[in-house]
Amino acid sequence: MSRSNNHIEDNRQRYGKQAIIAAAERLQSGGLVAVPTETVYGLAADSTNISAIADIYRTKGRPDFNPLIVHVPDMAAARQLGVFEDLATLFARKFWPGPLTLVVPKTSDCPVAPAVTAGLETIALRCPAHPLMQELLEASGLFLAAPSANKSGGISPTTAQHVKHSLADKAPMILDGGPSTSGIESTIIAIRGDDYQILRPGPITAEALQNCAGKKPIIQQDSGIESPGQLASHYAPSKPVRLNATTAGPEEYHIGFGAIRGETSLSAQGDLAEAATNLFAALHIADASVHPRIAVAPIPVNAIGTAINDRLIRAAQHK
Repeated sequence: MSRSNNHIEDNRQRYGKQAIIAAAERLQSGGLVAVPTETVYGLAADSTNISAIADIYRTKGRPDFNPLIVHVPDMAAARQLGVFEDLATLFARKFWPGPLTLVVPKTSDCPVAPAVTAGLETIALRCPAHPLMQELLEASGLFLAAPSANKSGGISPTTAQHVKHSLADKAPMILDGGPSTSGIESTIIAIRGDDYQILRPGPITAEALQNCAGKKPIIQQDSGIESPGQLASHYAPSKPVRLNATTAGPEEYHIGFGAIRGETSLSAQGDLAEAATNLFAALHIADASVHPRIAVAPIPVNAIGTAINDRLIRAAQHK
């Protein structure tokens, strides 16, 4: 009996050689595959295939003005798609493979589908560190567009089960590589000539970027949506979220941090890296609880805490 590309009964496959081969063949034929990266699970497709990219937007319910990140295996591949001047090259050599996305000008013969860049003259590129994603890039021979594998605007997935729950009957093949390690999406920076701008904070902190570049990022007036994660309401549970909550009411599921214990804690030790890893998983648990509202303890705004607060502020913009 035939099945459509995006509706298969047993769609989770454990990480292994045969699963990688099956996923690569699916991608080469224009299908979608949910795959883990070190940040969150991504919904991958061939970035040069117009219909496959349309399927990403359709499956996620994602607005088509929101660009996609293209994942590449290495710097040589990235140069086929984007223009890398000195500063972009410096950042790539320092932080790739890893959770840093660079927004650079497209090459004149960039082969990606126009919808990937939402009509912009720039492209968002990342070289992921997760071994499964690297194996899939090699096996498929493709440049993979891969936004988070969840409904647009919802809580990002850090496990295969999160993907299955969010996308439900629209979930494609899911490569199950266990929980993501960083837990929040990549840092995104736009290269502005000899300067750079942080479009989305993430695991690579502003301090690390400044130490690498020898200069602070520039602050630029809003120029519209240039990369994922810039929408005001994003990463959002289905319930209202209250931030900086030292205590919680009876109708609130309390997510704690440090000395504020809550019903679950991002990090009982007050470790920001641990909190980042646990953030989306905790929001999934809270969203599935019987409580109609969610309260989150204060998180320090420093280091990776900046990225955590960015996600929480957007999550609190209840749709």
